Formats: sequence, C-alpha cells, structure tokens
Amino acid sequence: MPRTFAVFALAFAFFAGDAFAWSAEGHRIVARIAEAGLTPAARAEVDRLLAGEDDPTLAGVSTWADELRETDSVLGKRTAKWHYINFDGRCGFEPPRDCPGNNCVVTQTNLMYRVLADASQAPEDRAKALKFVVHLVADLHQPLHASPRDDKGGNDYQVNLHGEGGNLHRIWDGTIIKRRGLGFDDYAQELLQTPLPDDPTLASDRPVLEWALESCRLVEAGEVYPPEGEHVIDDAFLDARLPLAERRLREAGYRLAMLLNHALAPPR
Repeated sequence: MPRTFAVFALAFAFFAGDAFAWSAEGHRIVARIAEAGLTPAARAEVDRLLAGEDDPTLAGVSTWADELRETDSVLGKRTAKWHYINFDGRCGFEPPRDCPGNNCVVTQTNLMYRVLADASQAPEDRAKALKFVVHLVADLHQPLHASPRDDKGGNDYQVNLHGEGGNLHRIWDGTIIKRRGLGFDDYAQELLQTPLPDDPTLASDRPVLEWALESCRLVEAGEVYPPEGEHVIDDAFLDARLPLAERRLREAGYRLAMLLNHALAPPR
C-alpha cells in the first residue's frame, strides 16, 4: 500500500461521522457566554419560550439543530444546509450564487431572528426560531462553515493527527478546544474573563453577514489550514490555533447575547 494512502486509511476514531460546526461543548460554551449577557427582560422571555424543554436554558437547547437528523429526520434534512455557507472562491456575498433558495446560514439566521423578534408569532414557532438562532450564530463563527475554498468546509481536506486520519473540519469542530480539558461551564467562565473589545460589526446593518465574512477571511488569510500541501498535523498545529478558536467562541457568545437582547426586548 502506498505510504500516502496508508496514512489516511488509518482508523477514524476521533473523526467518525458527518461533521458539525463546533462540538456539543463548543455550542454550549457559546450559549453559556450568551446567557451571562442577557438583559433581565430577554432572560425572562427566554425562560418563557423554553419552559417546555428538558433543559430550558440556552446551553440546553444549543445542540438541538444538530440533533434534528436523529430526532426529526424530515426537518433535519430540510435544514441541513442552514448550518453553513460556501463562498465561491472569494469572500463576497452574492445570494443567488452563495445562498440558493435561501438555504445558508446567513439568510436563515436572519429569517429565524425575524420570527423570534415578532411577538405576534405563535410561541412554539418563536421557541423553534430561538433554538435555531442560538445554534446558527455559533455556526457562523466556526471558520470552516463560511469558507471560500472548494473542499466542503474542510470535510474534503484530509489530515492525520497522532496516526489517525480524518478531516480538517473535525479538527476545528472540537479537537482544538478539547486540548484544554475543560467542561463547557468552566470554559465559558474562563472566556468571560476577557471582554470582547469594541466590535464594529454591531454598528453594521448586516451583522450576521459580517460574521460570516470574518470566518471567510480567516480561511483566506491562512489562519485555519496547515501550510499548503501539508496534511500531517501535530499538537503544535492545534496549540497555534487555539487562541483563534477561543476568540471565535467568545465573539459568538457576546454577539448572540446582543442579538437576543435586541430581539426579545419588550416593545416600546
């Protein structure tokens, strides 16, 4: 067997299955950071909308949208493309090209936000929209869910770590942040100790798109992939990218809080 083939034919122990954006821990970290930033009015509305959930917290529902393919295969299939956007070679948004049929994370985050912010909508629809917004805002900040490269968000970019083969998307989903060995509560509390600096995207009239373009530019700038042509990675690769992964988690959490506070503020 050729050496290159043998490298990637090894067991996929920590890469098994289709890739999500962030691990369950990553989504819960983002949600917990957001919970800490809710206003009293927004927190009360979150509590009301999630009252029927097994875990009626943002962290408790943060993985719901990924779990749909097991719990509701029809909705899971219909919304599968909502978790990402494939920019076509460059970081610029052209809806017909990048988001056909409105099936991408940028458009659907905005549409779900509108449902959530509309108090005339049925509570069950607003609750579902809340769960999508919590999840999709985190997805937007995983760089490989808004990539300009033609490799399915790193799913087709094969890597080998510690003698095990898999893809780069899985590395970013959870392998990097699992280096810290922290539970999501402790991780969120640690990240909350570093406030988000002035955020120019909050003054934008299209912040959701700005967040996706940030992810795209991180890929474009070479901060996400190994050096061109390299596929064997090591702990040094993970450690070098950990600060970026943590920054994106922190940004996602603070921005999610801002979005929910704006959507759930009582009408004037």
